Amino acid sequence: MVLQAPDPLSRAGLAGLVEKDPGMEIVEDWNDSDVAVVAADRLRHDVVSRLRRAADATGKPVVLVVSELNEGELLTAVECRVVAVLPRQALTEERLRHCIRTAVAGGGVIPPSLVGELLKHVERLQREVLAPNGLNASGLTAREIDVLRLLADGKETPEIAAELCYSERTVKNVLYGVTHRLNLKSRSHAVAYAMRAGVF
Repeated sequence: MVLQAPDPLSRAGLAGLVEKDPGMEIVEDWNDSDVAVVAADRLRHDVVSRLRRAADATGKPVVLVVSELNEGELLTAVECRVVAVLPRQALTEERLRHCIRTAVAGGGVIPPSLVGELLKHVERLQREVLAPNGLNASGLTAREIDVLRLLADGKETPEIAAELCYSERTVKNVLYGVTHRLNLKSRSHAVAYAMRAGVF
């Protein structure tokens, strides 16, 4: 893992917490790591810039150890590949290791006090941005979901058209639209995308 902290003392303290675990090794290059642990007092502009550059360059998940974080900063952190947030006042050896293991495994850890705020933001996004455009959190419209669900059931274009009372051209246009808009390679890729998004 990569370990970044605002000062040498903080870095040494965090390193001491993780180095006792033989499965955790600290490296200097983000490209050589599975995860980054970044400590900061606040999510200031310089920290966000560093996280964004690293996210763009490597895409590695980040565990953020932070003294204070509000809702807006949480959303910025998520955009920067932060998958685990550990408040500094709650920092323990076991919690830090748990956050690191969870991040490496593809999961996330968010303090309960911030989960409610994140859910409110997702609901607001759904209500104000997605729903007015006929979309849901998956980025698919109801029509696209209906077509993809039938496609996943093994139905061909004429069967889908007949079942949904669409023309075959409409079905083809729906499939072209979803694959083009979401940059998917094929119909089966679109079905896989919908299944991973949990829409059916």
